[in-house]
Amino acid sequence: HAFNVCQLMFSIITNTTWWKQLGEIECLALVIACLCHDLDHRGTNNSYQKKESNNLARLYSTSTMEHHHFDQCLMLMSSNGNQLLANVSKDEFKSVILLIEESILATDLAIYFKNRGDTFNLLASDNVNWASGDHRKLIRGLLMTACDLGAITKPWEIQQKIASLVSDEFFYQGDLEKEKLKMSPIPMMDRDYKDKLPAMQVEFIDSICLPVYKNLIILSDNLQPMLTGCEKNRVNWSNLIGEKTENKESEKNQ
Repeated sequence: HAFNVCQLMFSIITNTTWWKQLGEIECLALVIACLCHDLDHRGTNNSYQKKESNNLARLYSTSTMEHHHFDQCLMLMSSNGNQLLANVSKDEFKSVILLIEESILATDLAIYFKNRGDTFNLLASDNVNWASGDHRKLIRGLLMTACDLGAITKPWEIQQKIASLVSDEFFYQGDLEKEKLKMSPIPMMDRDYKDKLPAMQVEFIDSICLPVYKNLIILSDNLQPMLTGCEKNRVNWSNLIGEKTENKESEKNQ
């Protein structure tokens, strides 16, 4: 997943030539953030950390896992043989670290939703100023989300495989909530609702993914393949809903 997210970021900033507007320091930070944004992931989300009231939740009340991923990133880059930033100046080092933190935190969907209105309004205004730090920050955040969710834009065979892996992880959390916390998980994480996966994928695409890619292509037509891929996968998931409905009707009539 880290490699795929990083590859998408590299592809975006090269195909759009946004690396010219962002500059070397921001591009370096984005690439490192993509590679490190899920370090030491526990297979459970921020909501679970809070429900369990574990040490991470007590340490970070918001963006719990994202703060942890950033901490792991710092530890990794401080270890022997991994000091990627050893040759940058002190000022550049400080800038890169702050940008990595900001970018990793941007993968928290809660932050995406918080910034979505401002980001989409900026893009719709057709008034993006690359010289503005605030504008670039909003765009970087949207890029991190677009890359983190990028599996939804991939060819159908890959999308199905990754969706299955993600749903397995969600069901793992749901099982923990039932067994360990004695709580009822949300349907997306409840194994009893696994037959509803196609419908949940369509809802996920409509509410989160499509708005990301529809707005990104406002900035560059070169990103159209991402939107097209997402739309094709929505059609495929919708078709699966229809097939399941037809199968149920057929079973009733037998």
